[in-house]
Amino acid sequence: MPDETDKTRSLLDLGLHARGGQEARIKGITADSRAVREGYLFAALPGVETHGARFAAKALTSGAAAILTDSAGAEIASRAAAAAGAALIVAENPRQALAYTAALWFGAQPQTAVAVTGTNGKTSVATFCRQIWMEMDHAAINLGTTGVEGVWTAPLAHTTPDPVTLHRVLAEAAQQGVTHAAMEASSHGLAQNRLDGVQLEAAGFTNFTQDHLDYHQSFEAYFHAKAGLFARVLGDEGVAVINIDDARGADMTDIAAARGLGILTVGRSAGADLQLQAQRFDATGQQIRFTFEDKAYLARLPLIGGFQAENVLLAAGLVIACGAEPPRVFETLDHLRTVRGRMQLAATRENGAAVFVDYAHTPDAVATALKAMRPHVMGRLIAIVGAGGDRDRTKRPLMGQAAAENADLVIITDDNPRSEDPAVIRQAVMLGAPDALEVGDRAEAILRGVDALGPGDALLIAGKGHETGQTVGDAILPFDDAEQASVAVAALDGRLA
Repeated sequence: MPDETDKTRSLLDLGLHARGGQEARIKGITADSRAVREGYLFAALPGVETHGARFAAKALTSGAAAILTDSAGAEIASRAAAAAGAALIVAENPRQALAYTAALWFGAQPQTAVAVTGTNGKTSVATFCRQIWMEMDHAAINLGTTGVEGVWTAPLAHTTPDPVTLHRVLAEAAQQGVTHAAMEASSHGLAQNRLDGVQLEAAGFTNFTQDHLDYHQSFEAYFHAKAGLFARVLGDEGVAVINIDDARGADMTDIAAARGLGILTVGRSAGADLQLQAQRFDATGQQIRFTFEDKAYLARLPLIGGFQAENVLLAAGLVIACGAEPPRVFETLDHLRTVRGRMQLAATRENGAAVFVDYAHTPDAVATALKAMRPHVMGRLIAIVGAGGDRDRTKRPLMGQAAAENADLVIITDDNPRSEDPAVIRQAVMLGAPDALEVGDRAEAILRGVDALGPGDALLIAGKGHETGQTVGDAILPFDDAEQASVAVAALDGRLA
């Protein structure tokens, strides 16, 4: 990480104004009271269950020099702050204030950065951006669900990390010579201002379907969170790259236009700036024809699924929006590779049947993945699906329904049950797929799915994608869908010693 030894900044240097004009020298920033050290700024943020200000006394005991909070937090922490002689900063939106403070504290960021939001496709688009840049000899990374990948790698605990972690990672990336970064902007991250302060040249929108209603409560609240990328985070000189095929693409375009942002539209629709005109599928990929600025181009993508062409073109649009020459960008597309856990070919049986792993964990994503696979498959399409515990319960029957309507055989199994009874979750999914086979144990479900594959068939294992663990209760048990598929194929085809 960037060297913070003996580094201090004044509150005014960080854009913060304490009550009574009190000043303080800050040696570090954190929103975790357990991480507070002497001279730190502690951000006491409002939470779902409790207010962070309730941990202010602990932070002050550990040496916090300043407390950043909202008016409710100030009522809780003001007396303790005054007794400790610590500065108290009260902000209307303390999460945003923390993000801007983190940006100033860590300072450096890659010279060129983009972010992409949407229900599905964020990881693929961000990864394709990074791959395109690397093909063009730029030192690039992508940040999100799969961690930090590219010329420099690092783990991440969340798709969009908290602002202190995010700006620390961006600063270290810049220190490591990274010049280009593509990041995923989750709805949670946007709603909590985690990306505020990141200097973006362009931002992308993929699509909008049901997900995370357990957090956002309504579709409009969920959409409003995602729209924050264009309404607030993207700079005034930035370019919005929008999939106008999506039902909410026009709304997102209007939001960007209202701010006077540059707009580059992508899609199959007539009038799209970067228009996908035709696709031809084969067993290992697809050929696409598209136009840009009245010129036609062809590319051969070694990617399964028609929607991947849309993800690729959105990524190309983001790179172009950052100033790259379009023909040079399009030359790189033949060299793109699938994203880990996204329509990933995990194994192939001796009879030619293929097993794919995908992160599809929403009804729309499951339907989209299966529909996209169909042109590549000569025989039956088999799907393994489930639903996570402690998450949006309304989508569970819809998950089963999406699979039942688009696959020839459906197996319902456990995803990440977390604290819930797995059998109850499976029964909810089964409501949408009453003729499905129920197999609770995920390894057994994969084995049965692989065993059912005949020549020309394909199996989609949906829900967990790149994940290498299964969350049961409070434990994360080792489990990798792609690895399990390979083991099942090897066992059934007699390849195991």
